[in-house]
Amino acid sequence: MQRDVLVEAGHRCAIPTCRSTPVELAHIKPYVKVKEHRFENLIALCPTCHTRFDRGDIDLRSMQQYKTNLGLLSGRYGPLELQALQWFADDTSRREIDIPRGMDWAFGNLTRDGLAEVVDRPPTWGSVADGSLGTIGLRLTDRGHEAIDKLLRAQPLR
Repeated sequence: MQRDVLVEAGHRCAIPTCRSTPVELAHIKPYVKVKEHRFENLIALCPTCHTRFDRGDIDLRSMQQYKTNLGLLSGRYGPLELQALQWFADDTSRREIDIPRGMDWAFGNLTRDGLAEVVDRPPTWGSVADGSLGTIGLRLTDRGHEAIDKLLRAQPLR
């Protein structure tokens, strides 16, 4: 179960504005009240966020939403997609990132869900004339920006 919780969070703090390492497992509802260790009640937090949560600086409702959103994201998106979302969340003014031409398949769920779109670019230095090498853009859509905003504010994604 510990491994599952860590994998769900990518071995990083589950709070999107943190994502620090190392992490430890925390009970969302206190163990003294529930008297059991269940996946649904465990979340990976860095020591600082764990302490902040225990002190009440991070409220229970937010922590429950972080866990719910984390489950939705890790169940739907692959590692590269999650990394791209984190990259956009780290700098909310960022609109587009470069990805290698031909790698758009790795971001298929983001594009199918309308969170991002692939933007073709003309060949640049270092690419071949037929356009088979080089980069293309992965642009966050308005819907994608809304999703990032909800993640950062511990709001439901659905």
